[in-house]
Amino acid sequence: MNSLEIKYEGNLRTAAKHLDSGEIIYTDAPKDNHGLGACFSPTDLVCSSLASCMLTVMAIAIGKHGVEIKGTRASVKKTMSAEPRMISQIDIEIMFPENYDEKIKTILERSALNCPVHRSLSEEVVKNVEFIYK
Repeated sequence: MNSLEIKYEGNLRTAAKHLDSGEIIYTDAPKDNHGLGACFSPTDLVCSSLASCMLTVMAIAIGKHGVEIKGTRASVKKTMSAEPRMISQIDIEIMFPENYDEKIKTILERSALNCPVHRSLSEEVVKNVEFIYK
């Protein structure tokens, strides 16, 4: 079980420390919500966590088949709603450095859409994922 410690630094900034590694991630409130926007916002981290989780789970699932997806990239777009203020939509394009046969594509896509972060997000959040093969 991972443990985290989050400290409010002032000026709408937090520092989240991963206690096992000592790594720190800072967040700022976005400019459109009274912040400096100098770092990831907490909702940016949610969206990047989704894409990172998808890439990681795909690499685990496909590694069992001797396939490497190093160089695969994800482009993420976040849409916020005003009332209530929340993430309303996440659009992700996953771009693979090569093309694969249908069996491998199925494994990649199923594993991505069943990653823990995707499964943890509310059904109220629209999640559009596009898989693009070279």
